[in-house]
Amino acid sequence: MNTRFLPICKQDMKEKGWDELDIILITGDAYVDHPSFGAAVIARVLESAGFKVGIIAQPDWKTSDDFLKLGKPRLFFGITAGNMDSILSNYTINRSKRKQDDYSPGGKIGLRPNRATIVYANKVRELFPDTPIVLGGIEASLRRLAHYDFWSDAVRRSILLDAKADLLVYGMGEKQIVEVANRLQKGEDIKSLDNIRGTVIIKKDISGLKNYLEIPFFEEIEKDKDKFNEAFRLFYLESDPVRGKTIAQKHGDRFVIQLPPEKPLTYKELDDIYLFDYARLPHPSYDKEGGVPGFETVKNSIISHRGCSGECSFCSLGIHQGRIIQSRSRESIVKEIEILTQQKYFKGTITDIGGPTANLYAADCKSWERRGACKDKKCLMPSKCQNLKLGYDETLSLWDRIKKIKGVKHIFIGSGLRYDLLTDKQSDRYLKALCREHVSGYLKVAPEHTVDKVLELMNKPGIRVYERFVKRFQNANRELGKKQFIVNYFITSHPGADKNASLEMARYLSERKIRPEQIQDFIPLPMTVSAAMYWTGKNPMTGENVYVPKDIKERKWQRALIQPTNNFTNQHC
Repeated sequence: MNTRFLPICKQDMKEKGWDELDIILITGDAYVDHPSFGAAVIARVLESAGFKVGIIAQPDWKTSDDFLKLGKPRLFFGITAGNMDSILSNYTINRSKRKQDDYSPGGKIGLRPNRATIVYANKVRELFPDTPIVLGGIEASLRRLAHYDFWSDAVRRSILLDAKADLLVYGMGEKQIVEVANRLQKGEDIKSLDNIRGTVIIKKDISGLKNYLEIPFFEEIEKDKDKFNEAFRLFYLESDPVRGKTIAQKHGDRFVIQLPPEKPLTYKELDDIYLFDYARLPHPSYDKEGGVPGFETVKNSIISHRGCSGECSFCSLGIHQGRIIQSRSRESIVKEIEILTQQKYFKGTITDIGGPTANLYAADCKSWERRGACKDKKCLMPSKCQNLKLGYDETLSLWDRIKKIKGVKHIFIGSGLRYDLLTDKQSDRYLKALCREHVSGYLKVAPEHTVDKVLELMNKPGIRVYERFVKRFQNANRELGKKQFIVNYFITSHPGADKNASLEMARYLSERKIRPEQIQDFIPLPMTVSAAMYWTGKNPMTGENVYVPKDIKERKWQRALIQPTNNFTNQHC
């Protein structure tokens, strides 16, 4: 056994002198011991709390062997589909089989089942009927209440019921999972854990609940799209760790209860998570298969913060990580980079220091701690709230400090940026420093569309804001004597994008000789505003009717309009 990794078999346990494990984590991803992989983070958090943890990665769900190989855990099984939705890992939005799974050894497809969370949990329940099962990860988090499911084109009930699990941890999950483990360790029954923030539970009776909101029940929203939007809107507006209420939703004769989101982590709590003793490698058992492609993407990158204040309608990050920005300290980031420079694979280039939105590192608002993110207005739309303070000075100081670390030659920003936060004089120093030293030649930005009525539904800035940014980017690079490119990300077939809007976008791009490479067909991710629009044909926040391009021929036509060939020309200066 490589002792830097957690046990994946009985022999590994024996070498550690362990007869049994406290907790077994089952994941749909390959086992990569790196802070960009959720199962590794949760495993190391539990290990740091004193628990014996083992990992079963990508078990063969058609037999029982892999599920039995570590024995029965003393406390519970933790189950995640992995870093991505399992069906999306297997299929494209047009239901074609993917040719590669980046989170599997060698990129091999087919190593995880569709609806992996449910499949794994049902298998565990069959084999270990009395052992508690705790769900987590993005797939479970986005299906914690009744939701629209694109793959079946229907409203499905909470995944907690279909998985026959005891408890669901939503969000990033570190504090919740440790509290679950500690309380089970003390002898509490899993069914008594009914007051842990950031979790979802099932109850027959809600008479003892306090400060809760009951939203329309499953059987009602399954048939009535207006009720679906009512339930979604109520849920969405309470998704805040400071002011959010408990949500109760009846499913048959039971209630699915979502406790309020977990409170944001402190600097120290967040710092500690990224400085655990990770091997920072895929498990060596994958070496013969060429490693894990997803690791190659992140191995030289650093996560600086969590959360996104943008609230893009199509994005799940606001629901999963929250609107409140949680940033690491400069000292913690520097220490992790010093660890990175000692890795054999590091050649001097940091490929990214970022998060969901790179230029929101160290952003803060005086309201977040006392009142949470505002219920009645947005942080960045229609323009940045004056109370949101950007962390550009802190970022520049961080970059300057990192440049002094021995072994670091280049620092690039690979995460996407909010270009609307780079259009005024307050961002001059940040933008010039970015262009001077931290763009690898290509800067990622996401205008997503060019038609304002579609952008409004996406909760994105108008196209004129994008144009102002492009001019500033061009001017900055011209002054620096650099020739650098913008890589534009666009979405086709989003709700509101009718044929006229699609033709208008094609005309806009053609006139400016922009032939985008990065185009995504709209995917209605569960529990997002855009998914509610897609299912109901209405904006859940306003009740306004919205055109929805669902026909496969129209969706392909929309994409072909703006990407007629595989050749592309980047916009540059």
